[in-house]
Amino acid sequence: MERFKFLRFFSFRTQLDFLPSSNPVRENLINGATTDTNGEHRDGFFSNLVDGFLRRFKSGKKIDGGSKTEEEEKVYSWLYALARSEIYMAFEYVRSTERGLSFTEAEKRLKENGPNTPLEYTFPSSWHLLWSAFFHPFNIILIVLSALSYITSDNPNGCIMLILVFISVSLRFYQEYGSSKAAMQLSEYVRSPVKVQRCAGRVVQTELIVQVDQRDVVPGDIVIFEPGDLFPGDVRLLTSKHLVVSQSSLTGESWPTEKTADAREDRSTPLLELKNICFMGTNVVSGTGTGLVVSTGSKTYISAVFSTIGKHKPADSFEKGIRHISYVLVGVMLLVVTIMILVEYFTFYDLSESTLFGISVACALTPQMLPLIINTSLAKGALAMAMERCIVKSLSAIRDMGSMDILCIDKTGTLTMNRAIMVNHLDSWGAPREKVLHFAFLNSYFKSDQKYPLDDAILAFVYTNGYRFQPSKWRKTDEIPFDFMRRRVSVILETESNPEVRNIQPFYRFIITKGALEDVLKVCSYVENVDMGEITAVSAEHHHRILNVVEELRNEGLRIIGVAIKNLQQTKISKQNMENEDDVESDMVFLGVIAFFDPPKDSAKEALWRLAEKGVKAKVLTGDSLSLAIKICKEVGIRTTHVTTGPELEQLNQEAFHEKVKKATVLARLTPSQKLRVVQSLQSVGNHVVGFLGDGINDSLALDAANVGISVDSAASVAKDLADIILLEKDLNVLVAGVEQGRLTFGNTMKYIKLSVIANLGSVISLFIVTLALRFEPLTPIQLLVQNFLYSVGQIAIPWDRMEEDYVKIPQKWSVKSLPMFILWNGPVCTLCDVATLLFVWFYYSSGGKLDESFFRSAYFIQGLLMQTLIFHLIRTEKIPFIMEIASWPVLASTVVISAIGIAIPFSIIGHFMGFTDLPLSYFGFLVVLFVGYFTVGQIVKRVYIMVYKKWL
Repeated sequence: MERFKFLRFFSFRTQLDFLPSSNPVRENLINGATTDTNGEHRDGFFSNLVDGFLRRFKSGKKIDGGSKTEEEEKVYSWLYALARSEIYMAFEYVRSTERGLSFTEAEKRLKENGPNTPLEYTFPSSWHLLWSAFFHPFNIILIVLSALSYITSDNPNGCIMLILVFISVSLRFYQEYGSSKAAMQLSEYVRSPVKVQRCAGRVVQTELIVQVDQRDVVPGDIVIFEPGDLFPGDVRLLTSKHLVVSQSSLTGESWPTEKTADAREDRSTPLLELKNICFMGTNVVSGTGTGLVVSTGSKTYISAVFSTIGKHKPADSFEKGIRHISYVLVGVMLLVVTIMILVEYFTFYDLSESTLFGISVACALTPQMLPLIINTSLAKGALAMAMERCIVKSLSAIRDMGSMDILCIDKTGTLTMNRAIMVNHLDSWGAPREKVLHFAFLNSYFKSDQKYPLDDAILAFVYTNGYRFQPSKWRKTDEIPFDFMRRRVSVILETESNPEVRNIQPFYRFIITKGALEDVLKVCSYVENVDMGEITAVSAEHHHRILNVVEELRNEGLRIIGVAIKNLQQTKISKQNMENEDDVESDMVFLGVIAFFDPPKDSAKEALWRLAEKGVKAKVLTGDSLSLAIKICKEVGIRTTHVTTGPELEQLNQEAFHEKVKKATVLARLTPSQKLRVVQSLQSVGNHVVGFLGDGINDSLALDAANVGISVDSAASVAKDLADIILLEKDLNVLVAGVEQGRLTFGNTMKYIKLSVIANLGSVISLFIVTLALRFEPLTPIQLLVQNFLYSVGQIAIPWDRMEEDYVKIPQKWSVKSLPMFILWNGPVCTLCDVATLLFVWFYYSSGGKLDESFFRSAYFIQGLLMQTLIFHLIRTEKIPFIMEIASWPVLASTVVISAIGIAIPFSIIGHFMGFTDLPLSYFGFLVVLFVGYFTVGQIVKRVYIMVYKKWL
């Protein structure tokens, strides 16, 4: 993954100490940074300094999301201090003037601060990625064993192990290299030329407006911006005129926000809602202004928030479990192999033969196929999900989906259709009125400016419900287009007859306005009472009633726009003078409101119900309003008993934060960093495996931190790069299939791990016992390697096995207790069968107290191979194998083929060459009895184990 280095972030010195020591601004900023939301002084500067110093020595702290990072806290304090300060104080802080920086000073600061890039990113070299992929315990074991095999002239076995290592390393290297460029996409949002005011001249300084590259902007620069411009850093506004800014890259909200230089903010205002602060990476929608750059590069808000992108996710329980097993097996292997070599040597005094036998035992003990089985299972799951129209970028995400028990999703486009549908048209009393719809329709029909989804919704509602408003009787004479400052659009229409009072004048002209309710009410002086047939002046009572009606509608999750008209009385028919928009859009009559709704998808409720059936709980994390989120969640069946918002979370301490996140199912008005903290809290404190579905830049942090990051094909490039899975369709039913595939993959992988550990450990212990009892090798090195090879080939079919229906109904996680307990209960049964074979062959086929070595090795070879092959069917299910539950046909075919080959080898020419001999039919009768007894005892032990284990848990 891509690595990030935070350049010397704000410390107390870099924040404050370079100010003149006698400057009163310094004391103001210190107080501002060390007061709480009520403005009360906290612990003081020096206590904070000591605390900050001590925190630098704390390492390895678990990230639980309960609080902001140190970098975020510093950026928050710094920006709040600027938002509360007068403009002249901001100039003092950055050591700038109203004329701007000189070219010399700007160049000096550029050298001190470095290029203005939000994150300093360096790509890990290919060698580093290759080393990371290579350095795995099993890979090291296989390479060492391969080298020893070559030394002892066992070339085929050494070659096989090297091929397995190559496959495992190649797949992992490919995944790491493909995901190493994610955060580079952030630079797309800050690369553009910037207009900067600089001063020049030694005696008489003159202000100059110059264009510089965004990378060359420094703190203290005065920037001039207009519609379409990106902010090159965090900016304190100096002047503004009708300034509207889009912060969707940070908040995810498509609706822009108004900014003004004259505002004075306090700590109670959420950071992204500060009116006089603009953030790096956001852009101007409309209006103009100037601003003082106060932070650049890695010291900006976007850098503090997104600085964690690209850092390695902590290893999940499965990866940790695999590594623990690896280390245990390495230890056991070294111990057992050393003992076996010593026993062999002191028995036969042949060091070369003893070493070769020890290597063979080590090969038998090593689960050589583990990397191949895991990657084959994951690749099979990825192909299955590709059939469901989704792309799997990280194979490990398939397995994690099997463990996922919480899915965090955004409302827009995921639960909803992401389009507006008109649902009602009400007057100011809240009663349905056709006249409101009539004039709203005319406005949408005749506006020549870009038609928005709300216009299409109004037109669709009129056409589909059979209204006949006859737009052909109207003619447009002029239009005042929509802008984000006025937030309304007006059209001027003429008709030959007055729709209210007919045939009094030959022509009538109306201005029809619709838009954001608050902005429409601003230009209304009258309100129409249709029931009484009169128009009255807007009173405080009228205004309060309208707001109450609208509040009820918004609480139902509806989006509201207002509609107003004005009858333009003219002495002659001429085009209205539109030079003064304020005069035209004034003294209007408020008619009512139009209500819209973004309906939930038909498939969303079913998909969420299916996920809940499989133990996956849904939480909605959105930047939208709480009322709208609650409305949608009720529609799709998500409980809304416990809800919260970002500003509420911001006021909680760490413990309360975790408790609130644990209970809440709907979390609205969240910032990117708050989404990240929610995900981290669920992972660390709740011990959940979390999936996150998001498509915006503001979702990048949560996507990167989640165990399973999910995005869509239409998402922002950053989101797609960071996602583990990309959906080609916004349909949650695809995730249901992914969860099933994940649990199938997890289950089959665990089958192999259990099989390998039990069979390998059991066989090695048996080898040790038999060697001590018989005083000769139960199998020669070549026989042991052939047995191990056949057994390993037979395991290739495991990824194609199926899981029981009950297994895929609940999330599957690695259990620290279950695997050791499973080994302790089931491992001895395998060893007892091997010992039983030894006793049977000794008592029935020995002659004069002596046992033929070739005969015993032939018997032991077949029994060991059949045991390792058939044991899979016992451990793959909790039911009775071959009776109540049958494996998939690839597994059955593999079992039959490997068993047949194993039985045939001792009777073949190759077997005779390897030192085997023919076996009597009576021995195979014993094997039938042995395996029937094994399955009977094994089934009893398994049932007792399940009952004890579940009770213990």
